[in-house]
Amino acid sequence: MFDYKLLAALAAVVEQAGFERAAQRLGLSQSAISQRIKLLEARVGQPVLVRATPPQPTELGRRLLNHVQQVRLLERDLQAQVPQLDEDGLPERLRIAINADSLATWWGSAVGEFCVKHGLLLDLVVEDQDVGLKRMRAGEVAASLCASERPVAGARSVPLGAMRYRAVASPGFIAQHFPGGLTPALLAKAPALVFGPDDQLQHRYLAGHGLAGSFQHHLCPSSDGFLRLAEVGLGWGMVPELQAREQLANGRLQELVADRPIDVPLYWHHWRNGGLLLGALTEHLRQGRWLVALPGLSSDGVNQ
Repeated sequence: MFDYKLLAALAAVVEQAGFERAAQRLGLSQSAISQRIKLLEARVGQPVLVRATPPQPTELGRRLLNHVQQVRLLERDLQAQVPQLDEDGLPERLRIAINADSLATWWGSAVGEFCVKHGLLLDLVVEDQDVGLKRMRAGEVAASLCASERPVAGARSVPLGAMRYRAVASPGFIAQHFPGGLTPALLAKAPALVFGPDDQLQHRYLAGHGLAGSFQHHLCPSSDGFLRLAEVGLGWGMVPELQAREQLANGRLQELVADRPIDVPLYWHHWRNGGLLLGALTEHLRQGRWLVALPGLSSDGVNQ
């Protein structure tokens, strides 16, 4: 039978990105955390962590972390039925990987009332929508909102809809770089805005104009900052329609080419044995209508 104090130490080291913060989280000394990890490795007969900065779970470590995530959620269900088992009496904290654009637009409206009703605290890990699932695969989160449809082993994937992005820039930027209208040659020379190294939206837009390869761009890993840089004319970029509606309406931003959006499907991934709370949140998200409907998706959120 697992010693869950050892597994809790492993989870804390990975989630807190180091032994020192893990010790603070669990109220232990750093040496005590280290000893628990060594004892866990001795019992399973192989390493569970790669001692890097930050520490990374091994393949076995990821499997153990996945197990810990699901046990935490199932324990929450049991504590609701037997309150005496909840020694701390603290609200449940759910660790979720989410893309920055969803966090900056529709996510708060979608989950605000749910969290208040269920006494739920969120621990949000921000990742690009194309790579967020890696956090779940590593066992670091209980759920993930990302663009990948295929779930990891032991999880389910639910389509929620699509984030609609539009290629926008300030009127001054467009006048400077596309004085006679947008052409592929001019677009290839105009500086772009890119959220980070995993952001491929601008690449997709350029490919739609027959362009490929490297291009001039600013890196801005902030949704609000990205929008602000576009407004002041530093570059063009793919901005969520939900985020740029006001700027498009008042003319502070304009589309490079009218009505040429890119829709990015978003999928909610959750553990199959995630307990009642995660199941209720999944159902709540599935029934909501915060995103653009996906073609072929029925009203109950199932692919046709």
